[in-house]
Amino acid sequence: MKKYIYIISFLALSISLNAQDKTMELSLDEAIKFAITNSYNAKAAQNDIKVAKETVWETTTIGLPQINGSVDYQNFIKQPISVADINGDGVNEEFIFGTKQNVNASVTLTQLLFDGSYLVGLQASKTFLKISEQAKEKTELLTREAVINAYGTILVTEKSIEILKRNNLVNDEILKGAKIGYKNGLTEQEDVEQFEIIKGNIENNIKASLRIKGIAYKMLNIALGNPIETNLVLTDSLESLVLANTDLNLLVEDFNINNHIDFKIAENDRETKRLMMQLEKSKNLPSLSAFVNYGTQAFANNFTFFKGEQRWFQSSLLGVSLNVPIFSSFGRKARTAQAKINLETADIRLEETRQKLSLAAQSAKSDYELSIDNYQTAQKNLNLAERIEKKQQIKFNEGITTSFDLLQAQNQLYTQQNAYVQAMLNIIAKKATLENALNIPIK
Repeated sequence: MKKYIYIISFLALSISLNAQDKTMELSLDEAIKFAITNSYNAKAAQNDIKVAKETVWETTTIGLPQINGSVDYQNFIKQPISVADINGDGVNEEFIFGTKQNVNASVTLTQLLFDGSYLVGLQASKTFLKISEQAKEKTELLTREAVINAYGTILVTEKSIEILKRNNLVNDEILKGAKIGYKNGLTEQEDVEQFEIIKGNIENNIKASLRIKGIAYKMLNIALGNPIETNLVLTDSLESLVLANTDLNLLVEDFNINNHIDFKIAENDRETKRLMMQLEKSKNLPSLSAFVNYGTQAFANNFTFFKGEQRWFQSSLLGVSLNVPIFSSFGRKARTAQAKINLETADIRLEETRQKLSLAAQSAKSDYELSIDNYQTAQKNLNLAERIEKKQQIKFNEGITTSFDLLQAQNQLYTQQNAYVQAMLNIIAKKATLENALNIPIK
């Protein structure tokens, strides 16, 4: 019996430990660092770099010595017959030449001496590696922004739920007083019903916010690269993030387009088009390669190739192969012209990228500055709305004002609460967008 108790206790402890393993406590900075290493996109980008490195080596080996071996075994089920007039009397005699079975084994060493396409391909593979590395950098920046937005959305949703629950408690007190007033003939039934409507709306909003909160946590888990059911505990508060993300120095940050990852990617796209044009031009050049071959052959009517008395006949060959393109009915010329046009288009797109990135940086600065102004205004308006609503509560309880005035004050308060919470999220989100627009590196 004790044995089973021990087993059950061990299983319960294991389940408890596994549950603990699935809980993560993360600040925003910790979440960003975790996602940059563990997110699905980050892992895929890392694998793309590995593939690119292997591609570089694969292309490099084309110009290195290549050794290939082959073994051919032939067994004539029915040997071919030749006829010839060997006596000169006009009568053809039948002859079988060769043996029924034979084996031919050879090893060939080849070496590319010159090929313009190979040289261009080698440059292109290195450019491909650079593109993969830049794609990883871009992925990290996008991952940072995604984590910030997901993290901020959770905090805003939790803040909204907190405010709604507080509003519900206040409304319950008002509703309770309205019911007492109605029983005593001091208020009308309509007043009670109005506050019951408010209560129903608040409770529905709480339920909707709780559902959004659950989805937001799953979205953050996806951004982190976690299973969506992983339990997350966010250690940063919304207020602390707003304070940390209010940085006016970003508004005077210099914009260096040459260091921007999107501009580098556009430059690499242009370089790819240039290499394609070089590749088409290189196809007009001759290619030169050399080879050395060594082989051995054996012949027998029976399968005696592994016996010591079997005779083997060796052969060896050294050769050079020169391939000179002469005329392609202007096909190569057309392909080169296409590549040149594509290069011109890449130059146009590069300039377009320059202008768009410059505009995006200016726009992101403007949006970020506006988000700070809106937050300060929302904070001020919220304080005013709270004071107005509080005064209206007092007046309503004393019978000085009507429920209509109190409801107006409450609706105004709820509107300002939503605006305040949204303004907090906007500061966090707009700063993340600005950091990407300015290509601020991840610390």
